[in-house]
Amino acid sequence: MKKRLKLSLWVVFIVLVGIQFVPVQRNEIEPVTNADFIEHYESPVVIGNIIRASCYDCHSNQTKYPWYSNVQPIGFLLQNHISEGKSELNLSEFGLLSNRMKRTKLKSILSQIDNDKMPMPSYLFLHSEAKLDSLKKTLLVNYFDSILVDIDK
Repeated sequence: MKKRLKLSLWVVFIVLVGIQFVPVQRNEIEPVTNADFIEHYESPVVIGNIIRASCYDCHSNQTKYPWYSNVQPIGFLLQNHISEGKSELNLSEFGLLSNRMKRTKLKSILSQIDNDKMPMPSYLFLHSEAKLDSLKKTLLVNYFDSILVDIDK
């Protein structure tokens, strides 16, 4: 039994070391264009800063990877999370959406903020600066509501 445990631990160790050499396809940082949400709507600096801190790592082409993203399997999990986030909403390409899709995405964002679904608690655990306190929530909700009104005109 002891021999099996020792062998199992060696296998786990070798696998963990081995996966460090498997490359992860990272979210490439691209130049900011007019399609970027903040640029497209010429968002006020305060709003832009909140959105960058709370949304952009998972929902844009501007991901700032933390040091631990280089450690596998954490890097794989992190990249999977970012890919899923961008497939739902990519703020770097928001301006390219139809008005109907913009409206749908904004309503979803408002719902996520209202229900404390975003930023995700797992993200906030290591990124406390992304937390939306009541003031930040109010600012974002009012801002997104104003954009919805403009889209509906």
